Amino acid sequence: MAVPKRKVSKARRDSRRSNNSKLTAVGLVKCSNPACNEMLRPKHVCKVCGYYEGKKILDVKSEK
Repeated sequence: MAVPKRKVSKARRDSRRSNNSKLTAVGLVKCSNPACNEMLRPKHVCKVCGYYEGKKILDVKSEK
């Protein structure tokens, strides 16, 4: 079994563990349908109108 040759310093250990706090949230973009303008994640179909890159992909039922 592999055993470390030297003790890892607290600074090196903590700097390795601190990278988890650098994660950022996914940015949002506007829907490609000009009538919708809903904010959604990039490269996803709009759940409100069903458009993706300016083309109708899904038939979405409106709730009234």
